[in-house]
Amino acid sequence: MDAFDQAGKTAVLQNIHGTMQFLQRFPPFNQMENAHLAYLVEQCQLRFYASGESIIKPVDGPVEHFYIVKQGRVVGERNHAATGTETTFEITGGECFPLAALLGERATRTEHLAAEDTFCLQLNKAAFIRLFALSEVFRDFALRGVSSLLDQVNQQVQRRAVETLGNQYSLNTRLGELAMRHPVTCAPDTPVREAVRLMHEQQVGSIVIVDEQRAPVGIFTLRDLRQVVADASADFAAPIAAHMTAAPFYLSPQASAFDAAIAMTERHIAHVCLVQDQRLCGVVSERDLFSLQRVDLVHLARTIRHAARVENLVSLRGEIGQLVERMLAHGASSTQITHIITLLNDHTVCRVIELAIQDKGDPGVPFSWLCFGSEGRREQTLHTDQDNGILFEARDAAQAAEIRARLLPLAQHINQGLAQCGFTLCKGNIMAGNPELCLSRAEWARRFAAFIREATPENLLASSIYFDLRVVWGDEQACEQLRQGILDQVADNRLFQRMMAANALRQRPPVGRFREFVLTRSGNDKAATLDLKVQGLTPFVDGARLLALANGVHANNTLERLRQLVGKEVIDPLDGGAYEEAYHFIQQTRMQQHQLQTRQNLPYSNRVDPDSLNDLDRRILRESLRQAQRLQSSLALRYQL
Repeated sequence: MDAFDQAGKTAVLQNIHGTMQFLQRFPPFNQMENAHLAYLVEQCQLRFYASGESIIKPVDGPVEHFYIVKQGRVVGERNHAATGTETTFEITGGECFPLAALLGERATRTEHLAAEDTFCLQLNKAAFIRLFALSEVFRDFALRGVSSLLDQVNQQVQRRAVETLGNQYSLNTRLGELAMRHPVTCAPDTPVREAVRLMHEQQVGSIVIVDEQRAPVGIFTLRDLRQVVADASADFAAPIAAHMTAAPFYLSPQASAFDAAIAMTERHIAHVCLVQDQRLCGVVSERDLFSLQRVDLVHLARTIRHAARVENLVSLRGEIGQLVERMLAHGASSTQITHIITLLNDHTVCRVIELAIQDKGDPGVPFSWLCFGSEGRREQTLHTDQDNGILFEARDAAQAAEIRARLLPLAQHINQGLAQCGFTLCKGNIMAGNPELCLSRAEWARRFAAFIREATPENLLASSIYFDLRVVWGDEQACEQLRQGILDQVADNRLFQRMMAANALRQRPPVGRFREFVLTRSGNDKAATLDLKVQGLTPFVDGARLLALANGVHANNTLERLRQLVGKEVIDPLDGGAYEEAYHFIQQTRMQQHQLQTRQNLPYSNRVDPDSLNDLDRRILRESLRQAQRLQSSLALRYQL
């Protein structure tokens, strides 16, 4: 060890306690055992780098040291043939580098430079390997990076939920833990009378019909029994197979309570069979979920679907808000919550349409109710406006005009009914009651062809949400045929893709060159803030939409698009995982903001002051926004923008 290294070592050893206190402010060091953290500090040297000085670069060969920024800032730069030198990241106090190269025993692909006068704690490779073996927390962070930090955030949320509600509540409880008793079963040839007697003796609401290998072939519930009783000619000596619901839906015992609740809501069922190795091993009922969660999602969905009047739906919207409030408090993820909001919104839309048909009369022609934007992507929050249209079949323009004239009064009535239920009328008139959005399949195809053929930066801003279309009510086949035509046209039109890419770069994530948040003031706000939706989520939404359309991905949901793009090798798996986690965290932060605003009787806002977040949340938000920057950089490189 030369004199310079010895001086750096001495500087650390003289203030072990102070250095440990510094590191304990930052993850993962704040989760490490004291002995492991002390080992890290004792093995470190303090190194100084002047502004602009290179700390480590690719030509240095395999990495021999691990660095933690003690004071100052470090930037990573790469050379690209198309774009020249590109700053790929900026890191500051408490953050570390270059983990991937050190673990891979290779040279770094990025030059790390001091952006200002900077002090780093430097750990040699042998000590890094020893610490990697000693500390599970450090090893997890080294292998998983920001993913392990997100685990800490989720653990904090779950801890708060347990403190408030006790251990019994969890959306993630395994179904195998809920189905404690053996399922009541019978053979297909069992008489109905005998099956009902078994249900009564065991005090259960269902009996599963199994074959000789105990595979479920049917289920008979109290609902089925009511139908048998209502049929005056029913024979109670008949085999249960004549009255059972065949091929019952089932899940694995490892599936979660959330999975079962969603399945019941989507399929309008009250029981889910549990099957392991093709054998029945349990049954979970709606009542089991309700007693666990105290949130009767299935009952709420059923009440919505059977509401007798729009006024009933209006009152039920308040219950949806309460449900979301409780789920947030219980530690549900943003993905779970948006899934549930979308399901309940879909049920509401379907019921409004059905009530409108009862009120105005059947138009006499089949049609499909389309939705666009966040509703089309299944990414709605509670505060949402209408983006919808109608699709129907017509043999020619004359018939299309005739059908449109019959459907428009109904569509406008539906739009007003949805507005009563809290779906705000669209200021841009993107609604089915607009004649321009009540179209035959051929007319929709021409409209999308015009979007693609005549694209300009201005009209792309308005038309992009149409590319997230899906059917909420009605036949889905025509929409799927329309979507396939859209995908074929976009795949063949590189110019349109390039214009979509430019549009996707319009909203820049609010992180500056040196890792600071770039904040602005909105309206009368006193504090400078950033917009979680427009500046945080939109870059992921727009980027995923473009890549999905360009690569034949049918999915609408942003996270599902990212997963399928990884599957098609359009996006690197590590990048895809990082984008997904970043999107999830920004959405979660946005929903928590909405929850806080609801409690304080404030209007919904997507703007947040980063200083209002704790250190961990602020760091992960910054990292999440940097992932949005990386996605935009990859689009700029792909389309040479």
